[in-house]
Amino acid sequence: MGTYDALLVVSFGGPEKPDDVMPFLENVVRGRGIPRERLLEVEAHYHRFGGHSPINQQCRDLIAAVEPTIDLPVYWGNRNWHPYLEDTLRRMAEDGVRRAAAFVTSAYSSYSACRQYIDDIALARVAVEGAPEVVKLRHYSDHPGFVAAMVDHTREALERLPAEHRDAARLVFTAHSIPISMASTAGPHGGGYEAQLRQAAAAVTAGLGGGREWDLVWQSRSGPPHVPWLEPDVCDHLREIDAPAVVLVPIGFVSDHMEVVYDLDVEAAGLAAEIGLPLARAATPGTHPRFVAMIGELLAEPEPLPCAATCCPAPPRRHG
Repeated sequence: MGTYDALLVVSFGGPEKPDDVMPFLENVVRGRGIPRERLLEVEAHYHRFGGHSPINQQCRDLIAAVEPTIDLPVYWGNRNWHPYLEDTLRRMAEDGVRRAAAFVTSAYSSYSACRQYIDDIALARVAVEGAPEVVKLRHYSDHPGFVAAMVDHTREALERLPAEHRDAARLVFTAHSIPISMASTAGPHGGGYEAQLRQAAAAVTAGLGGGREWDLVWQSRSGPPHVPWLEPDVCDHLREIDAPAVVLVPIGFVSDHMEVVYDLDVEAAGLAAEIGLPLARAATPGTHPRFVAMIGELLAEPEPLPCAATCCPAPPRRHG
């Protein structure tokens, strides 16, 4: 921890009032060729929850939990909405911060889960005179703190199922789908995103005592229909599953943000009720004490080596 003089929490960002929703979505998809109809559909998801995302408050909650556990000032900057990274780095420079560790609220490898955060930090630093050096902490999906939080939350979800179904319930781990082309180049050798997710799912299952059947499926696809993305979608999987009950485990996320509460708690849960499938959803790590402690443990680890420039390359962008 002695090599850093601040911790920077870096997150995706989200709207906090109805008027923010469409500008936020346009920020997120700029240059990606996402149809306007899809943006309007997602905008409706936010308005169903009052026109805001839970993610910013969840970042505030995480920071409040972390601050008493480490001997560093904690800052927060987002990629896609206020507080923007550039504004936060400017404040850090004004405060005299020279070298910060970045904790990104994404545990895995891929362009969208890792490289894009690195690139956005670099762009923000260029825009800020005297910006501090920023070192991104390592991927942490294999960290015991992350796994322990998910084990506890999955066990709690199992307890919410009818007693007669708990022992035979199937675990269905979910993560954000990405284009297959992006998945194939994730990590230094390709395939890292899916491999890390499978490793984390296996670790959580083992932490529950092992012997339970599980699947890894995908959610929250947003790309053009003709572009192949990772499948199966969670709802398609639930329609076909042969199990007396299911626990959805959002292993790909660290907080219960919009894609979790809409895609799982509304769409997937609604489908399960329609087909008569008992279902419970595990919470994400959030502010679980072991997940909070993990951040301090990451700070105390040897400094991670920077990613190679060829790792998790940016996908080609469509314009227009």
